[in-house]
This record gives sequence, structure tokens and C-alpha cells, in this order.
Amino acid sequence: MSVRYPRPLRPGDRIGVTSPSSGVPKELRRRLDVAIHDVEAQGYEVVVGRCMDGAGHVSAPAADRARELMSMLTDPQIRAVVPPWGGETAIDLLPLLDWDRLRDAEPTWLVGFSDMSTIITPLTLLTGTATVHGNNLMDTPYRAPEGLLSWLDIAAAPRGHQYTQSSPNRYRATGWDDYRAHPEVREYTLDTPGRWTRLDGEGDVEVEGRLIGGCIEMLCNLTGTAYLDVSAFARAESPEGLLVYVEAGGDDAFAICRNLHGMRLAGFFDTAKAVLVARTSAPGADSLTQHQAVLDALGPLNVPIIADVECGHVPPYLPIVNGARGRVVHTSTRSEVIQTLD
Repeated sequence: MSVRYPRPLRPGDRIGVTSPSSGVPKELRRRLDVAIHDVEAQGYEVVVGRCMDGAGHVSAPAADRARELMSMLTDPQIRAVVPPWGGETAIDLLPLLDWDRLRDAEPTWLVGFSDMSTIITPLTLLTGTATVHGNNLMDTPYRAPEGLLSWLDIAAAPRGHQYTQSSPNRYRATGWDDYRAHPEVREYTLDTPGRWTRLDGEGDVEVEGRLIGGCIEMLCNLTGTAYLDVSAFARAESPEGLLVYVEAGGDDAFAICRNLHGMRLAGFFDTAKAVLVARTSAPGADSLTQHQAVLDALGPLNVPIIADVECGHVPPYLPIVNGARGRVVHTSTRSEVIQTLD
């Protein structure tokens, strides 16, 4: 198996929208309409599925969600699939997806983060298909700040393309935009300065390897299963080692510490040459911060651990391609991720 990159998006291509996890409540449909319009304004045709109901914690029964996702991922007319956002229990789709069929089908871009890690990371590991851990559809109208890209930029790039994303050194520390009152918001409020932080020691870091990772609260439930055999992927695609990234959505420092310990014991980080940890607004505790939780669990790896990267729930967003070749550079003057679709 080698990494399979979907064909680059071209004007006129269809992009499928479905909710493998949570749907969109009626009061937020105006934001959904804005996001769809913005994608269409870039020349794409948007196809919205039936699994979009936001009345409960999932958009439809698991069988319906799995069927619709399979249909979109195997439809040669649909070149990318993006959810409105994440959710909580996309894990119920995994045994219902036809992984052999996905492996044989022409690859399609699958995009998302948070609960979508439950699907996109196994899709890369099991089928070799590159996926985008990046902003969901409801975030797509935001203009990427200087140094960062949108998932649409990445999905339109040709095979072999190399692109560099660098930290804007600012992030949003307080509040969220109210999509009910301001469905057309397109500008990030980046109200706080902040740089990447090396947790394991001092000195410059420059390291290479294929990229893989996702949301801690979601992936920790897959460790030890066939859906998250990172070591097998490394042996096949990156024997020199992996660049592993993780992000905490909302769990407190004790939960994150336990989950990362468990993931390490299960072998998730065995081939890591470095670990990137997203900036998080998740709470710490009096005796354990989020940074300390990461270092407690992953310090024994004896590899560079770089925190406060823009690849999590705190805006802005640095999209990462699962399966891409990556190079991470972190010095006193540079903090960047270089990815090559190769």
C-alpha cells in the first residue's frame, strides 16, 4: 500500500456535505447556507445529503449515516466530502463502512476534525487515502490568516505539491462567534499573542516524517483496535518514522493525561520522531496543566514535543494532511510545517 492522493479539486467539481456525527440545528442553518455559498463561489457544486438533522446528538441512525458517507466517498462525481462539524459518536460508523470498497475506489478527499478524526484517521491507515484534518464546513467562510491555508487550498493542490504553513503567532483566547446572530462572519478574532512551545527541553527542532494524528478524546477509544494500527502504517509508508499530531477538544488535564498514557502504552506513538500538540482551551487543574499532562504521558518517548500548534479546536486552523510527507521546523524565529503531497 502506498499513500493515495485524491485528484485535485477543479472548478465544476462536486463537493458532498453530510454529517457522519452531529447535524445542524434549524437555528444555525443560515450559517450552513453561508458556508455552502462560499464554497459554490469558488466554482464548486455542492451536494447536500439527507443526514443533516440537528435535533439530536447524531444526524441520523448509524446505518443511514454510514450509507450516505459510503455513497459520497465512492461516487466518482463527488471529489471531496466535508461535514458541517464534528460531534460525539462517529465511532458507531466504523464497523458499518465497507473498508475493502473504500480501498478499491478512486480516492476522494475527506475533510474535518474533532469527531471526524474517528473516521479520517482510520481511512488513511486502512486504505492509504490521504485525508485532511482541517477546518469543517461551518468554519470554511473564515479567511485564513497570513501563513495558513484553508482545506480548499489543500484539496486543490496537485500531487507532489509542497506548501508551507507558519504560525501567525496569534489566536482566539476568549469566546466564540455567535452564528445565530452573525451567520456571515468571515473574520477571525485573534485577540491574544502566542507562539509554539517546546515542552521536552530547549533548542531548535527540524524533523521529517509522514504526518498522522487527530483528536485525543476520539482516537483514544480506537487504540488497540484494527482501526488505529499506526505502527503498521509506519512500516509500510514511513519506516524512518512519523510526525504525530494530537489535539484536546475539551477534556480536562487529568483525562487528557490518562488518555495519552493509554495511547502510548497501546503503541500509538511507537514510531513518532516528534509530537505536535495543538493549542487547547480545555481546562487544567491546580496540580496539572494541559502542558504538564502531555509531558507526563509523552515525556518517556524522548522525542521533541511541540505544543500550541494551530491544529485543534482553538482558532485559527492549520490543516494537516494525514499521510503527507512533513517537515517541522521550530526555532526562535520560525515555526512552520512543510507538507508535500508525495
